[in-house]
Amino acid sequence: MTNASPRVLTQRDFDRFAALSRDDNPIHCDPDFARGTHFGATVAHGMFLFSLLCAHTWRQLPGPALPVGQTLMFPTPAFVGDAVQIGLTPQAEAPTGLLGYGTTVGSAAAEAAPRVTAVGESLWLVDAVPDRLAAMPPDPAAALGEEGDAALYGLRPGQDASAERAFSSADLDEYIALTGDANPYHANPAFARARGFEGPVVPLPLLAGMFSDLLGTRLPGRGTGWMKQSLRLASAARLGEPLTARARIVRLRAGKDLVNLASLVTGADGRVVVRGESLVLVRNLADKGESRAA
Repeated sequence: MTNASPRVLTQRDFDRFAALSRDDNPIHCDPDFARGTHFGATVAHGMFLFSLLCAHTWRQLPGPALPVGQTLMFPTPAFVGDAVQIGLTPQAEAPTGLLGYGTTVGSAAAEAAPRVTAVGESLWLVDAVPDRLAAMPPDPAAALGEEGDAALYGLRPGQDASAERAFSSADLDEYIALTGDANPYHANPAFARARGFEGPVVPLPLLAGMFSDLLGTRLPGRGTGWMKQSLRLASAARLGEPLTARARIVRLRAGKDLVNLASLVTGADGRVVVRGESLVLVRNLADKGESRAA
């Protein structure tokens, strides 16, 4: 299943998602900075591409469902002017009550061959209600392989960063307008309440955007590029609820300029909302100094 009408990306899209997610990483927003990186031009946020994937998927669903899990690898970037298309492949082995899809985000410049920008797998909880969401098992922890390095550009294992945020109805309206993701779980308050939620459910791409903000502006910092991301929704977040996102370095690979991080969003009552794991490239860090705060 592929969307019939590609989405042509603009710098305005990147700037709007930067304002919405608070991730104004210069690889997305500063053409002069981006030209000096191996990208050569500004590139789309990974979570903006994820939001377009969610927008396409809910339209293909046989009934109401909520995205609860996603893995994405980003083998090539998506640039301004690229036409983006989403491909879905249903997976027969999804657990009972879940829909699983192989996911592909393809992009192509005008008159150029398409390339794969993001590839992964998604899980959707059918007829989601709070109790069924709470009963979802977490993803098993990823194996990190051999021991990593002790330092890279002043980064060290165990360093962490956090940010707090409460999403507003205006944030949700902008998300829907920008991405086209009008899943009724977040776009229709009456629908969400009828299924036992307190109101609109904050979309998973918006929650994951808190990780985008941390990774792209704080730890590792500006110039960071996402290589791989896994997400698992553990509970629903409501509009206006104070949320805290945290990211912690778990492994460094200096020879490849790669950093692994574990990430978490928690709610006002301390419950886990989203778990995530990230692999990022730090080759283009704006600050490669050795005097970072621990």
